[in-house]
Amino acid sequence: MKDIISDRAKLIDASGIRKVFALAAKLKDPVNFSIGQPDFDVPEKLKQRAIRAIEAGLNKYTQTAGDEELQAKIASVVKNDVGWKNPAVIATSGVSGGIFLVLASLLNQGDEVIIPDPYFVMYKHIVNMFGGKCVFVDSYPDFDLPVEKIAQAITAKTKLIVLNSPCNPTGAVYSEQKLKELANLAAKNQIPILSDEIYEKFSYDFPCPSIAKIYPDTILMKGFSKAYAMTGWRLGYVAVHEKLKELVEQMTKIQQYTFVCAPTPFQKAAVDALDYDVSNFVAEYRGKRDLIYTGLKDKFELIRPAGAFYAFVKAPAGNATKFVEKAIAANVLIIPGNVFSQKDTHFRISYATGDDKIKKGIEILRSLA
Repeated sequence: MKDIISDRAKLIDASGIRKVFALAAKLKDPVNFSIGQPDFDVPEKLKQRAIRAIEAGLNKYTQTAGDEELQAKIASVVKNDVGWKNPAVIATSGVSGGIFLVLASLLNQGDEVIIPDPYFVMYKHIVNMFGGKCVFVDSYPDFDLPVEKIAQAITAKTKLIVLNSPCNPTGAVYSEQKLKELANLAAKNQIPILSDEIYEKFSYDFPCPSIAKIYPDTILMKGFSKAYAMTGWRLGYVAVHEKLKELVEQMTKIQQYTFVCAPTPFQKAAVDALDYDVSNFVAEYRGKRDLIYTGLKDKFELIRPAGAFYAFVKAPAGNATKFVEKAIAANVLIIPGNVFSQKDTHFRISYATGDDKIKKGIEILRSLA
């Protein structure tokens, strides 16, 4: 039979994270530092809200852009947090679904998307899928927002700048000053910014600032997977300033023919989630961050993570893939840096696991170093 697979599909590699996650099922009681999934459960109050919705028969489609109650709640939160008077919003099947819809709505063949490196793995592959060109901007060694390098990377073909703070995989949280510098640069060049803020609650040293407060041409993306442990519920949202409402209209049109709508009963639970206090979870994860950093800093080169639940650690001898192979052989699952970067000098740890597992993993990694 002739080759039936599309060129588009061949542009995408299988997720390196998922490969290691699948490996975890085959190992006996591994220290699993691979997957970015909270180790706590969905809060009981939010589970009960979803259960009541299911029992009440709210199991059919909502409007494509989302349940009216949830849309209104999201718009209210965005007004209060960002200051936009009349934001356009859409409920999506996770932030990942939102990224897909945004890039499908924005990109033409050859459009350039500037992405600080290291980066969340999905950005690269979805840009490629829609015919765009990734322009990676190196943020090593401190992983701060490389505004000057971004300025140098802008061309007439630049369509979008991607921002992720708190950042997966580095744990970096960008300062308000850096965000102002980037906003000024983007405004000067009339380039929208996609701001992926899925980890906004997990900012340990200071409240995570949002560039949306500074720059109205921001495509604001938030979700429920991380802060409320709803990873399997697949729920997020995108909000834009009224001046960009056409983008949400196009996203809604594409969602009609792809995701259709976000899961209905979970949208009802998300209304309550937006008022739910997760500070106790954040405090626990601040402690996990401190465990990882204190346990590894004298044996490895790493920047103290300020947010999310990841550490991006320099591999001994600078070869992450080789070190990851040794770690997996020792029953510790970590991800090589080339999954998230054009380099392979670091490895990612997700410390979204129990403290005992973290301590055991630290001990093994120190022995390998």
